Amino acid sequence: MTAKIVLLDIETAPNLGWVWGKYDQNVIAFYSTTYILSFAYKSLGDADITVRALPDYKGYTKDRANDELLSRDLWSVLDSADIVVAHNGDAFDIKRSNARFIAHDLPPPSPFKTVDTLKIAKKHFKFESNKLDDLGQYLAVGEKLAHTGFKLWRGCMDGDPEAWKQMKEYNAQDVALLEEVYLKLRPWATTHPNLNLYGGGSDTVKCSSCGSDHVQKRGYSYAVTQVRQRFQCVDCRHWFSGEIVKR
Repeated sequence: MTAKIVLLDIETAPNLGWVWGKYDQNVIAFYSTTYILSFAYKSLGDADITVRALPDYKGYTKDRANDELLSRDLWSVLDSADIVVAHNGDAFDIKRSNARFIAHDLPPPSPFKTVDTLKIAKKHFKFESNKLDDLGQYLAVGEKLAHTGFKLWRGCMDGDPEAWKQMKEYNAQDVALLEEVYLKLRPWATTHPNLNLYGGGSDTVKCSSCGSDHVQKRGYSYAVTQVRQRFQCVDCRHWFSGEIVKR
């Protein structure tokens, strides 16, 4: 068994409410609260990216803000994953998804680990910007699709087919870019889930980050009371430690 790693991005509608002015205002009351417009995902290494959007579901024409069926499909994606990768996923994508799950009386999906590329970027680097688009360009792996800003979201909320087409393309490109940024940052991640734990028993030393067995011994790592063999992955270049060395 190998870990099922899913790369995910969701797009949501804004809250609608009443305010007295434009700047630094408290919302008097909400007319409607946020819901999921679409989500895109892919399994790490697979070519295909799947996108689901509200117009894909029965009943959309009667209630354009009803995301129950979409949320159920998203729940299934998370329920089947071992590891979910998202940019700002811990603070936004996962929590926002959970909020929609409980709104539709869904139970928690089966437990999974998360990798948040925004957290990796902030912890290990001093980039000028940690936005996914800026990271993609800085790392020379791609960029987001250009769009019309809030006009695109408004078009989707109003049911415009062209806006929905652009939104699905935009959502899919976010996941494609996320994968490239994740692969660039992954060797630096010191808290990445250990992929060896998902592979069953094996005497072969494999990279804890990417699962490759193309590794080399590179000295030792020293703790207060123990010494471990240190390895570096030749494929992804991640450093990791092995078993305790008896000395």
